[in-house]
Amino acid sequence: MATLTNTIPEKTIERLSEYRRTLLASHRQGITHIFSHVLAGIHGITAVQVRRDLMLIGFSSDTKKGYDVQVLIEYISRILDSPSPMNIAVLGMGVAGAGVATVISQGVSVALCILYVFRSARLLLPGKKHFHVESRLYWELFSQSISMGLMSSIVSAGSVVLQYGINGLGTLVIAGHTAARKLFAFTDMPLTAMASACSTYVSQNYGANHPDRVRRGMRDIYLYSVVVAAAAVLLMAAGAEWMVKLVSGSSEPVVLENGARYLVWNAPFYAVLGMLLSTRYALQSMGEKVLPLLSSVIEFLGKIVFVLLFIPCLLYTSDAADE
Repeated sequence: MATLTNTIPEKTIERLSEYRRTLLASHRQGITHIFSHVLAGIHGITAVQVRRDLMLIGFSSDTKKGYDVQVLIEYISRILDSPSPMNIAVLGMGVAGAGVATVISQGVSVALCILYVFRSARLLLPGKKHFHVESRLYWELFSQSISMGLMSSIVSAGSVVLQYGINGLGTLVIAGHTAARKLFAFTDMPLTAMASACSTYVSQNYGANHPDRVRRGMRDIYLYSVVVAAAAVLLMAAGAEWMVKLVSGSSEPVVLENGARYLVWNAPFYAVLGMLLSTRYALQSMGEKVLPLLSSVIEFLGKIVFVLLFIPCLLYTSDAADE
């Protein structure tokens, strides 16, 4: 999508933003389809200009019914959504404005962190003696970083492969999946946060030669994952469709059904996900490099198998099962 947005003129980006506002208002009024000449009349431009703008992002309409309002909202949002959407129009930099805004915000964050360290946490400032490190330690740090980087890359590659399979199921399924993934990213935060804490806990106790504390900690983390899974099951059973509707803004049954299915099917396996993440992080904290990488490769291969064999037969159900 980034490649596509780089080719869109700034004025078109601004008009797309205006179209989305109109479409959202129309959706709230219960309008399901809209013609290009209606959009053109609202924004004081020609229908040809509207069609040209939407064709530029690869979207076309049903000549008899017009544009599907919900699907078009989702499609435009995939183009416009960014950490700093206002900068696209205000700074007049197009999509590059979002990138510039991100870099600036990160720079300000770094500057404030450094200021805080100098004022309140000088213990974190390294001295000259701290730069004299044995070459073996440098190699250990380098090899660990390569292992962690490869693991993350393989997991991300698997997600790309899975998305490729989903893209062939239609725009409404994509809309439901996108909403469900956003909700999943939010609801699995207790697991990812605990996994990160697990990494620090295990490395400290393993380095201090306290294996019993490591074992007790991992046991408690596994139990915590089960509790989170139970809470997720109750949450999804009670409000999966409502949450998908809230995030997607859609009332289309296909969007709601597939998004809810993804969430409901995934919820019981939060326990497995929590154990998997915590175990990976713990192994890396203990200096293991091969096993975490191997688990990522297995996950990657599993997603390829589902895309090639199951999605063509079971459609979106297989994606929910794969995740």
